[in-house]
Amino acid sequence: MNEPKTLGIIHAINLTIRAIEPFIEQYIPEVSVMHLCDDTIQRDNIRAGVGVIPKRNYFKFAQYAHNLEEAGADMILLACSTFNYAAELARPMIDIPIMQIDRTMMELAVRQGSRIGMLATLATTVPSSERLLRIVAAEQKKPVEITTVLREEAFKAIQKGDAATHNAMLLEEIDKLSGKVDVIVMAQLSMSALAPQLNNTRVPVYNSGSTCFARLRELL
Repeated sequence: MNEPKTLGIIHAINLTIRAIEPFIEQYIPEVSVMHLCDDTIQRDNIRAGVGVIPKRNYFKFAQYAHNLEEAGADMILLACSTFNYAAELARPMIDIPIMQIDRTMMELAVRQGSRIGMLATLATTVPSSERLLRIVAAEQKKPVEITTVLREEAFKAIQKGDAATHNAMLLEEIDKLSGKVDVIVMAQLSMSALAPQLNNTRVPVYNSGSTCFARLRELL
């Protein structure tokens, strides 16, 4: 009998540990998971301001990825959107595959259409998510027009455990965006709490939880 695969997940805030559990149970219940969380990463990303990532956070990610590799992980997942570039920087230093949680979602969205709506609840996530979307579009040789909507009050609500308010705000924005774009991506894992309510949207709405873990199931 084959040994179960091990996935090491690096979190920048403990909120994503709770958000990720349903996807682990749904898509990869037989995979052994090791969580490594450092709340100071998201704290310092926010303190640094929009569009700025402290260099020490990139170093921390590479160090944590190395630690998980030494602990026996078969793959690393970066569960943070704000400093998604850390995954690219660390790959040459680590001998096991590194995935970033939003990439599969971005690839699906670019294949779906050229007018892409991006819904975010954290300002610091916007530049890095837009950048990743443009990188994926360049790889697919497709021009894209990105329409970004930021609802920071929704993030405050989900931090307090108020998923109902969080979801209501995002559904309102999805309804508005649907008339202007071909597809919508939700820029943070915490927004995946909305997934069960997205079965009848006018355009496809992708969340990083479902898309990433469906891909992880194939790989692991």
